[in-house]
Amino acid sequence: MNESAERIVSFDMPAMPYYAECGKTVYAPGEQHPNRRNLGLFDLLVVENGTLHIGEEERQWAVEAGQSLLLLPDRYHYAAKPCETATVFFWLHFHAAGAWRETDGIEPPPPALPEAAAASPDAAYSPSSPYTVGLPKYAALVSPKQTFLQLEKLLRLHQARRSESFWEQQTLFQQLLRMYDETLKQSSASPALHVAERTEAYIKQHYREPITNARLGEALHFHPGYIVRCMKETYRCTPMDYLLYYRIERAKLLLLKTELPVAAVAEAVGFSQTPYFSVCFKQQTGLAPLQFRKQYSHPKGAAAGDRLFGETAGRARAGVRVDQLEM
Repeated sequence: MNESAERIVSFDMPAMPYYAECGKTVYAPGEQHPNRRNLGLFDLLVVENGTLHIGEEERQWAVEAGQSLLLLPDRYHYAAKPCETATVFFWLHFHAAGAWRETDGIEPPPPALPEAAAASPDAAYSPSSPYTVGLPKYAALVSPKQTFLQLEKLLRLHQARRSESFWEQQTLFQQLLRMYDETLKQSSASPALHVAERTEAYIKQHYREPITNARLGEALHFHPGYIVRCMKETYRCTPMDYLLYYRIERAKLLLLKTELPVAAVAEAVGFSQTPYFSVCFKQQTGLAPLQFRKQYSHPKGAAAGDRLFGETAGRARAGVRVDQLEM
């Protein structure tokens, strides 16, 4: 029996799921999928013709042509019954190094602001707005032709040398993930999510400038109070909370990548008063700006800075403008 409730498997980014292998199988009437337990890999089944009868623990599905089913790596999978007609399907195995979970329906986006970071090399810089990729447990393909084309390309790449095919395989796999995720998000996107994402994008583009709730309202053509409610509902913070957080994260990069004085760093990220910048910086990081620079840039901290950002402040010392730095 097919379950009616929509189930979603969510993957936290980073890290991106990693493609392992794929294949195409043809079953004659009477043949069936093998039983497996704890495969250790996600198994995406996409049916091209016929019907595949599959079970996972206590649930069962009849996966028909133009439908897909995602089997989990730590469950028992089995044939619910043999195929009744000739059945053709693709199978795709992949790893997920990051956290994942199965839920009823789509989860809300993760909070935009991480918990306060401890003063340690691994927490010197906190990437903002982690992303969650959602894949439907069982679904009809929105673009069957495009999906089958991508899978056929992956199959052909198995005949090429691995050194030639690796990156293209991973790219094709990520394109498949994107197709599933975008379809899922578009079908369930709320007005609040749309407004919150536009607000976040506006702040990232204009954080160096004076920003108020009133200015956001004028720029986005919504009442400021509505924008605040949408941000709280979606990201669990206000626009001004996010603006402050984002400015401090940009300031961290400038402190590590340049030798600009604190006052110049404050001005570069949108603060008009250096003392207020220093107070906000310490509240968010646990360190004053100069303490942060010293801890993560000299000399023990230099290794942490190199590990986190892949480069030192040499580019800034060589005269690279602040607005040219990779942020």
